[in-house]
This record gives sequence, C-alpha cells and structure tokens, in this order.
Amino acid sequence: MKIDINIFIQQQLLITTNKKFSIAYISRSITPIIDKIINTNDNKFLISGSQGVGKSTLAIIIKLVIEKIYKKKVMILSIDDYYLSKNKRNEISKKIHPLLKTRGVPGTHDINKLRRHINNFNKQKFPISTPKFDKLKDDCSKTLNKVTSAQILILEGWCCGTSAVEDKYLYKNINKLELNLDKNFVWRKYYNSILKNQYQSVFKMFDITIYLKPPSFAYVLKWRVLQEKNNAIKNNQKELMNKKELSFFIQHYEKITKWMIKTMPAKADLLINLDRNQKIKKIT
Repeated sequence: MKIDINIFIQQQLLITTNKKFSIAYISRSITPIIDKIINTNDNKFLISGSQGVGKSTLAIIIKLVIEKIYKKKVMILSIDDYYLSKNKRNEISKKIHPLLKTRGVPGTHDINKLRRHINNFNKQKFPISTPKFDKLKDDCSKTLNKVTSAQILILEGWCCGTSAVEDKYLYKNINKLELNLDKNFVWRKYYNSILKNQYQSVFKMFDITIYLKPPSFAYVLKWRVLQEKNNAIKNNQKELMNKKELSFFIQHYEKITKWMIKTMPAKADLLINLDRNQKIKKIT
C-alpha cells in the first residue's frame, strides 16, 4: 500500500514534537524540503540555524521519511555531539582564553573527528561510531552511536555553513560578555581564525546548505527558553538553565548568530524563513 507522505510526516511530527500540524502546512512547508533532497544527485546536506529553530526535528523528519518511503539510509551527525570534553576545554581555556571553557563557538569541537567521520561516509567505510555529548553533564558521553550503512549524510548545527565574521563586526562589542570578558579580542580572534580555516574545510565537503532563519535574534532566546522547558518535561528532569543563565549562555553565540542572520540568506542553497511562532513562512 502506498504511503501518503504528508500524512506520514504529520504522524511523525506529532510523535516528535507533540504538536499536530495541518496537512496543508506540511505539504506547503516540509514536503518541498524533502523533495529537494530526494530529487538531486547530491548526498551530503548541511542543516543550519540558531538555537531553537528546529534543526534537529527537521533532520529527524527527513531521515524518517526518506528511510520509510524512499528506502535510503540516512546518517545524521550533530555538530553538538562533537564538542570537546570538559577537561579538554579547560585546558584550552587556560592556554588561550577563559571563555573557551564554555562549549559553543568554533574551537570547542573535535573538528578532526568530525572530518574523519565524513571521510568515512564518503568512502563508505562502515560501521562509523559517532559520539554523543551529554549536555546535562557538559561532557562527552561514553555511549557511542554505531552507524552500519548510509547513502545520505546530514550534518546539523548552529554554525554550519557560515563564513568567518568580517573584522569590522568582529571587533565591535555587541553584548556585556564581549565588553567585559573579551576586552582584548583574544577569544573572538581565536574562534574566528578556526572558523575561517578548519571549519570551512568541513563545510566545503557538503553539497547543499539548508538555513533556517529566525525573524530576528530576539527570538533566539525566547525559543531557547521554550526548548529548555520542553526538554525538561520530555526527559522528566529539571531545566539545565533558567532564563537569566540562558541569556548569558547565548551571548557566547550572539555574534556568529547575528552574522549568519545577515549573511546566510545569500549563501544558502535552500532558505527557510520562520515566523514568530517557529513555523515555516517561506522557502526560497
């Protein structure tokens, strides 16, 4: 029996998000993204966007649909799972700058391991044991995810696909964290240099970049607070951070996120504009 793709997506979204989306919305906003992926000879896709925009959910839905309907295996990598261990970040923070103790910016990921896993996919060298990062412990998990085969690769992450920040904007203080804790620009220059070099070499390995654009940076904190609450309910645990803590945490990401809101629409192969309610407004 032929599966109706829109009904299948609706069912999976209900399971994944606990929300029921209309068939009209799905056929207009989500199915075209999957059509774009399946109707190309390309097989490596970046899904990019700020915290709380729904990158992980979109990646999961794409995987479920393609595997169920099109019978192709999809491997999802999240750049968050490649964060360096707490000890390693502590070492870097002592050598270079204290702000590198906090996970997030380029330079706090094991980019060499990520590149190696992408190369293994390219060579179809399976199994690939991908890492998991425990955000509750703020450290690498001992549990690995074993991938035995895949024809399509998705890398999702907040900074995926972005270019390095231009100097004029890099040296402009845009929040209290930069003003008070990075007065000599050491942290910014470090992460931007790594973004310009090591990270670009990884991003260039991908064929298609999909960017989920929020209406403005103001919605990043709002959606991140909501995400924190939903994750706590889902996992039956207390919230990792309150709104004040999240506000400070997000300042680490603010510069690159705002840079991406400005520059990614021109760079992305598929631009997904979100409305104030986190719904897809327009795809270009």
